[in-house]
Amino acid sequence: MTTLLIQAQSTPLKVHLPSALQMTNEQFYDLCLGNPDLRIERSATGDVVIMSPAFSDTGNRNFEIAIELGIWARRDGTGIGFDSSAGFTLPNGATRSPDASWTKLERWNALSDSQKASFAPICPDFVIELRSSSDSLTELQAKMQEYMDNGTRLGLLIDRKNRTVQIYRPDRTCELLDAPESVSCDPELPGFTLKMARIW
Repeated sequence: MTTLLIQAQSTPLKVHLPSALQMTNEQFYDLCLGNPDLRIERSATGDVVIMSPAFSDTGNRNFEIAIELGIWARRDGTGIGFDSSAGFTLPNGATRSPDASWTKLERWNALSDSQKASFAPICPDFVIELRSSSDSLTELQAKMQEYMDNGTRLGLLIDRKNRTVQIYRPDRTCELLDAPESVSCDPELPGFTLKMARIW
């Protein structure tokens, strides 16, 4: 067994793998299982992105987002929500873990049990990314565009540092909200409004 020691750092570590060393989905899954303390994503080109656990204050804000989304999802009943630990294999081959996400029930139920038990081959209908103090805004914006290009219908990029929310929809210009008290997710998520007080 080979062990790669990585010094704890606040910014994600990107590992470029030459084409001869590209991992299969199964090998990537094994890598993630063998490193449960890390959040690991993979780009569409096969590069591995290793992230340390979120800082406590960011984790608290993620928790607040998940609570609000979860309460709405249970009441609405047309889909299911996921927290930041869930990974998805997008149509372009990337494996991503949004900070919070939601998918329509009929799309989720169309997957096999084995697909659901891995990094499900589905792009969520709704995603939220919360920028931490160490996150690059341009990289998060590129990730949001990737979600849109792969089938996401609505995405929120929350930037606590600048107190802004960027709203992404397919084939539309990104909408920027400055210090909103709440963000409406209609019509994609009917009746869901994300209150920002506990997130700021």
